[in-house]
Amino acid sequence: MDDRLLYDDEARIAALRRMNVLDTAVEEPFEKIVTLVRTVLAVPIATVTLVDRDRQWFKAQRGLDCSETPRGISFCTHTIQQREPLIVEDAQTDPRFATNPLVVGPPHIRSYAGIPLRTPEGYNVGSLCAIDTRARRFSPADIAILSNFANIVCDELELRLIAQVDHLTGALTRRGFVEQSEREIARSRRYDRPATLLMLDVDHFKAVNDTHGHGVGDQVLHKIAEIAGAALRPSDMFGRLGGEEFAILLPETRGDEALVVAERLRQAIADHPMLLSDGRALHVTASFGIAPLTSQMTSFVAWLEGADAMLYAAKAGGRNCTRVVGAA
Repeated sequence: MDDRLLYDDEARIAALRRMNVLDTAVEEPFEKIVTLVRTVLAVPIATVTLVDRDRQWFKAQRGLDCSETPRGISFCTHTIQQREPLIVEDAQTDPRFATNPLVVGPPHIRSYAGIPLRTPEGYNVGSLCAIDTRARRFSPADIAILSNFANIVCDELELRLIAQVDHLTGALTRRGFVEQSEREIARSRRYDRPATLLMLDVDHFKAVNDTHGHGVGDQVLHKIAEIAGAALRPSDMFGRLGGEEFAILLPETRGDEALVVAERLRQAIADHPMLLSDGRALHVTASFGIAPLTSQMTSFVAWLEGADAMLYAAKAGGRNCTRVVGAA
């Protein structure tokens, strides 16, 4: 395992965001696991914790009355910095935690066992935790049980991600993209930050399928996704809404900045011919519609309608071009 990954927090956070799990609703598999951890290990508190940039967020928890706490006071931020379990038998005598607000105040953590939750790429995105309000020794058998439960958590996280990823292009499915976009709308509103939605549609895609067959059409879609993946930031979200229609959500991005991104991507698609199996080159283009998030857009549906209207305008304007809401 490449331990350099333990020190690349930006890449770790990007891996966490790609999982599309932060701030999601309660899900039964994770609820069952924390219930089992609390019962089997006889602890009052158990959590599936994901460590974000500035907070730890509980995907599932038993024994707490909050959904997140600041990362700076979390035990789990220590857990994710190592490969092996983090075991604290008595937090009051551990200099790292003796004055921690979670120790001297509610929930009065005294002992802690945390197993890192590792992605297939090797990033520790969180931990499965068993927490007690009294000093205790976690036996090797306890740690083995907790580790097995942690493996199940990782499997469940991977399964929910697979369900949200389009198998052909690797982009988010429509459902996955909508869920992520709704969370981004809430985040943007909460912190008064910009965000912009792009829609792109492959020009004359029906003619590609009719002339060259659906296999070639699939190659085109895969190549479009590949070009987009190389051009976008880790924090950007790329989804396939259906057929040859894709969407891109750009957090922390204004409309004028999104126009630069769209034009760069549009040009990259036009400049990269698709090589067919018989050696011929197929040139394709794409049209783009852009809609910055505004206060009038109260839902993802309204936001999508704005970008879709601009995509229609780009198609009507001759294709292989970009149109932005509000532009003359």
